[in-house]
Amino acid sequence: MKLKGTPFTALLLLALALGLSALAAVQFRAMWADDLFVPAPGFEKHLLSEWFGGIKDTPADTPVYIQEGAESGGTVLILGGTHPTEPASMMTATLFLERAKVTKGRLIVIPQANIMGFTHNSPQEAHPRSISFTAADGSTRTFRFGSRLTNTVHEWPSPDIYIHPASGQKLPGKERGNLNRCYPGVPDGSLTERLAYALTELVRKEKADLSFDLHEASPEYPVVNAIVAHERSMELAAMAAMDLEGKGIPIRLEPSPKNLRGLTHREWGNYTETMPILMETGNPVQGRLRGRTDERLALTGIDKAYVKAFALGRLYIPYDGKQTMEYRVGRHAESILAFLDNLDILFEERAVFVEGIPSLADLEEKGVGFFLTPAKQ
Repeated sequence: MKLKGTPFTALLLLALALGLSALAAVQFRAMWADDLFVPAPGFEKHLLSEWFGGIKDTPADTPVYIQEGAESGGTVLILGGTHPTEPASMMTATLFLERAKVTKGRLIVIPQANIMGFTHNSPQEAHPRSISFTAADGSTRTFRFGSRLTNTVHEWPSPDIYIHPASGQKLPGKERGNLNRCYPGVPDGSLTERLAYALTELVRKEKADLSFDLHEASPEYPVVNAIVAHERSMELAAMAAMDLEGKGIPIRLEPSPKNLRGLTHREWGNYTETMPILMETGNPVQGRLRGRTDERLALTGIDKAYVKAFALGRLYIPYDGKQTMEYRVGRHAESILAFLDNLDILFEERAVFVEGIPSLADLEEKGVGFFLTPAKQ
């Protein structure tokens, strides 16, 4: 029996499918547009491939910014964007990139460490594709909100099991696309492994004295609002943590587990001479208890489900109804400054002095956008 209208229905559905495919393609391609960064005077722009040619002309090659003060001193690295779903890491690095004035030593800033992770997002998690800030002049600065892992276009096919080359530790196959499971890297490995190798080479060749890898974690994760320090970094980290506590910024201090491999706080400490520090703030977008997930949640952290979870004792951080971007970026910025103060005390010849970075109070009063360079130059 022939059904009337079947050809018309089929054509309609085909047209709808093509339309949706075209819309998805436009949104996908939009994630490949570079974000705007406006370095403060004194920064020189480089590409990571200058330290390891194995990523030259690949999507892994990410900008590196270096500013040197008039007085000689040490070298400090700030790495943001290891996981693009942790936006306070990138925004803190951006804050230093656009505000810092280095008077002693050198400051290296990489705002998007895994730049490949910014070229796609996680729609199955209902994540936004971008977040925006209003600058002091009223203009808008927009940044991509990417995925935790390298774009699968560059890591396909993933193995069933990822065996960490330096240790033999076995992980789920998708973790080969997790930059912070691939250190110290492999010069002839996958693209993410080569990226990790390039970053390790930068730390080693530039003789970075202190290296920060900035992160965020879900409020129900035990290591949150925390410093994770390699044993070589522990004395400095303990002093910085005490200073932060004195300022009313509570922070946990965790030793880097020797058997947890592939992460910066372990592998940079094992394979270079730097003092590595990983820091976490509380980000509800990453949690499993969250409600609606959108740009508002990423920026304000307002979530009724987490308020209830805190009341039930299920969280590892206080939750008064919000975890704003200002608070999260402010925690990272204040922590970095506390480390720099104590670096001067412990290792005067390796000190790095940085001016122009707003305090946590400044950020909460005026907003992150106020301290970004206006888009309209």
